[in-house]
This record gives sequence, structure tokens and C-alpha cells, in this order.
Amino acid sequence: MPSATAGTPEPDSLQRQFAVAAERHHVPQSVLLAVSYLQSRWDGHGGAPSVTGGYGPMHLTDAVTALASAPHHADGTEDARGDDARAPRTGVGAVASPPAGEPPARLRTLEQAARLSGRPAAELRTDPAANIDGGAALLAEAQRAAGLPASADPADWYGAVARSSGADDTATAAAYADDVFDVIRSGQSRTTDSGQRVTLAPDPAVVPATGQLAALGLRDAAKGPVECPETVACEWVPAPYEEFGDGDYGNHDKADRPVSQSVDYIVIHDTEADWDTTLKLVQDPTYVSWQYSLRSSDGHVAQHLALKDVGWHAGNWFVNAKSVGLEHEGFLTSPDSWYTEAMYRSSARLVRYLAQRFGIPLDRQHILGHDNVPGTVTSTIKGMHTDPGPYWDWAHYFQLLGRPITPSAGPDAGVVTIRPDYTANRPVYTGCTTAGVACAPHGSGAVRLHTAPSADAPLVKDIGLYPGGQEATTGVNDTGARASTGQSFAVAERQGDWTAVWYLGQKAWFHNPPKEPTAVDARGLVLTPKEGLASVPVYGRAYPEASAYPAGVPVQAVSPLPYRLLAGQTYVVGGRTPGEYLFAPTFDTTGHAVVRGQEEYYEIQFGHRVAFVKAADVRVSQG
Repeated sequence: MPSATAGTPEPDSLQRQFAVAAERHHVPQSVLLAVSYLQSRWDGHGGAPSVTGGYGPMHLTDAVTALASAPHHADGTEDARGDDARAPRTGVGAVASPPAGEPPARLRTLEQAARLSGRPAAELRTDPAANIDGGAALLAEAQRAAGLPASADPADWYGAVARSSGADDTATAAAYADDVFDVIRSGQSRTTDSGQRVTLAPDPAVVPATGQLAALGLRDAAKGPVECPETVACEWVPAPYEEFGDGDYGNHDKADRPVSQSVDYIVIHDTEADWDTTLKLVQDPTYVSWQYSLRSSDGHVAQHLALKDVGWHAGNWFVNAKSVGLEHEGFLTSPDSWYTEAMYRSSARLVRYLAQRFGIPLDRQHILGHDNVPGTVTSTIKGMHTDPGPYWDWAHYFQLLGRPITPSAGPDAGVVTIRPDYTANRPVYTGCTTAGVACAPHGSGAVRLHTAPSADAPLVKDIGLYPGGQEATTGVNDTGARASTGQSFAVAERQGDWTAVWYLGQKAWFHNPPKEPTAVDARGLVLTPKEGLASVPVYGRAYPEASAYPAGVPVQAVSPLPYRLLAGQTYVVGGRTPGEYLFAPTFDTTGHAVVRGQEEYYEIQFGHRVAFVKAADVRVSQG
């Protein structure tokens, strides 16, 4: 990294570095820029690696020592199934760590770039110019390996681009190369996280030589009964549905959605395991399951469950029964890492497809992070997972979804939607590598919430996480005083550069200066307790009333969380849902049933996680 006394780089120096590397290795500059954009959007991330150990603008991977110690659902804290009718399913006893041995070649491109460019590996990790040079050397080598000349025409580099994806199947390599050439045709321009302005002029006339793909000798992916848009490369890697000992079975439930129940949510996860381990885990009947996995390097998708069936992934049975789970590859022990553009784009295409198929609104009350799923009851709140965390770029993700987060109301509206500048917004987090130690500076889509309009004021309290009444912390996995991009809250008060929202039953203040706002004004339905009620209970699931359960189906407790929604407070409504419970505790599906009651609930944005209140307890108005 540059020394503390080093001068500020010229704002166009990164652009020049692409030009120099392209000329040195005889790679068309547009190809080099487009490949880099699809990996990192030209960001350097301050030398920090991606979720799969990729460094710098070219995402050169060095994952040999970056494997995680425990996969996502194997840490013993969260019951991924989240159903009180069954024993907890935490994943304990399944594969506990990635397999020994060398990571695949797609996760070791940095060492190859070092050999080809003659630059030290340490330099490739930290120096953007060296990193770009190493990436250009890899592209030039891929062109030579294909037996093709170093043409100045970008159209002649389709095969090399496809090979550089690291994909081992034809469909994924083609999807990646098509994305790169879409970037070349449309052009891009942006200011990077280091303040560099980079531009790729559009070249709409380029027609790539797609016939080069056949010569790469890649496998055909196992298509099977996949349910994916044609715009992503998707293969079938089925999760098992089988019995094993003592009446237990795994690793999902058969269902008939959306005939039996509506699908209302899509849950975004990260795996905390590498790709091969992720696939091994989801094929283990003693483990847990989700519908899709997405690979970091190239956006490849594997589907594991039919969409009609229910996965065990969110830690809340009500949400599991009404959701689709997407696991995104990532296996670094440090959460202060970043995700590739290839994976963001593939994920967004899949989510658009699912939203259209099931009529799911493209908003943050229905496109949830795992960290937004509520605990089922008070005892489960502390164990709920916190991925994908504060470094997932929700603003960019929603741009790719075609629903950019923009103002929908004038100044001083009664609702705000969180929307900081991801690159410039760098709150201090701790505990990425060592408890209490500050994480590396990094862009974030989250803002921190205080008890008063001052950065020195204590953070707000989450009595579910901290029953003793202490304030939340700056820990990277502490969601107790955090509002995330896209989440909408009712405004409680405004003072100068600060805005207060209603959050977990209290006023929560965040810095929101008019010239550099961290939220946009919005419209939306809000609710508050009905007249005469001092407070109403808040729930982590929307279960039916006791009288709705037929004989043979045990009544599930409608147990409130420790929070209260107080008179005079308002919260943004995400939707209205009937009380429902999917009874499916056995391998034999003949006794399964959906219990649906008369009691209805509203989903609300209550804190960092969503929650539910009974419709009979509240009144709804326009915010």
C-alpha cells in the first residue's frame, strides 16, 4: 500500500494504468477494462480481498490460506429450520471445514499472474498498477493457449475472456463472456473507491467471435429440472430428501408452493465456505438446505431444491415456508470483504426472475438479508445469523434489480429510506479478525443509530440481544443499532443534520445532512397502536390462533418477542399476511398440512430485522 506520506494519485492514473498494461501485453484496452469491471467495478478495496480471496481491480485470487474454519450453518448458534415442532437443525455433525488440499485453479490466479508478469505476489495484492498488469498477462496467456493471435480487435478475444472466467462448464463461461462484451458494447464510467475516474467508451458495433467457445473443451453442466432465467448459467445439484435414523430426515421438506402457500420473501445469504464445500454440504442429508448457490468468480448458479419445496436456511420456520434462499459463495474468516460484480449481476437476474414468478415486491421488506430475518421467540434472537452483513452493497444490487433507491416524496416526508453513498460511507466496525479491533476501512450500506443527535451519544439498545439493558456495540456482527440500505422507517423527529426514526420501540438518530444525505425521503404505509392501546406486542412469526388448528396438529405458541410497539410510535408496513403454519414434521408427507387462521398480521420494519404485529391491534395510515 502507498505510504502515509505518498501523494494523492492523479484522478486519471488508474485509467492510464489500464492503457499501459493493455499495450504491454497486447490486449485490447476495452477487453481489459470490461473484464476488470465485471470482477470489481475497477475498485481496489484498499488491498482487502474479496469473499473468495481475490485482490485488486482484476480480482486476482490467492485463496490458499483464506479458507474459513466453519461453514455458514455449522456454527451451532442458529436452528436453520426454526420450527418448534422439531428438534433444532444447526448443521452440527456435517462437514465442518473445507476439504484439505489445494484450492481449484480459479482461486489461485494470483500466483499464475506473478509468474507471467514477473511481479511479486505481494505487489499484485496491494499495487493496483501491478494488479492490472498481472490481469492483462493472464488474458494474453489465455489468448495464446487458444492458439489465437494477439489481435487488436476485441471481438477476437471472446474465447480468452470465457477461459479467464475460471468456469469449468460451457454455459457459465459463455454467460461470463457475454456479460463482458455487453459492458464493451454499452460502455461504463464511474469514480472508484479510491477516487479514480475510469471510463470505457461504448463500442455498440462489436460482434464477438462466440464460435471460439467450442475449442475450450469445457463440460456441459447438468441442467436437470432447473428453474432459472435463461440469462444465467444454472445447473442442477439436488439436495437429498431421505431418512436416516430415529425418524430424522433431511434436508428439506416437500411442499406444493405456491398452491399451498404463497412465496413472499427471497433471503440473501453468504456461505462462509468455498464452492466445493458448499455443494458437498447441501448434498448431505444430515445438514440443511437452500434453493440456490451462487459462485463468486463467475456468477455460476446451482439449484438444489424445486421451488415448490421448503428449504431449511433462514432460522425462522414461518419465513422458510414462504421464502426462497440464495447462498452466495464466500469463505474468508474476515467479514470485511467484498463481492464480485459477476456474482451481483447473476444474483440480481435470478431474483428478478423469482420476484416475477411469485409476485414478490422488489423492496427490502421482501428481499431480505439473512440478518433481517427475525428470531422466532425471545430465546432465539441472539443466535440469529448476521450475513450478508454491512458490506453487501444493497444500493448497487437494487440498481441491478431495476429498482434503484431514489426519493419518492418531498423534503420532510414522514418516511425515510436508508441510502448512504456506499463508497464514502465508512463507519468504524470492530471484530472482523480480532474481537474489539477495528476492521479495515471499507464502504458500507449501513448507518449507525444513536440515542441522541450526536456522534458522541450512546448507541441505541436492543433488549433482545442485550437483556441487561446495555447499548449495542460497533461489532461487525452486532445488528442492534444498525439501519441498512433500502430499509424504510417512520420519521420520529428531525434536528439539523440529524434524523430520528422509530426503531425497536425507541427514537434512533442517524447523521443525515441535506448536502450529503444518508437517507432519501419516501412514501409508504405506516401503522401505530389503535386508540386506547398503550402498546401492542411484536412477533417474530405470523402464526394462526389456537382455534385454527385441526385435530392432530399441535397448536404452535403465538409467543411475543421482548419488544413493544408503543402508542405514538409508527412503523413502515411491509405487507399483510394471514396467520399460517406449515405442519411438516415427518418424512411421510401424507400428514403434512397448512394451518391458516382468521388472525391477520402486518409485517413491519421494526429494527434491523423485520417483525410482525396483529392487524387487530393497529391502525394503518399513509406515511
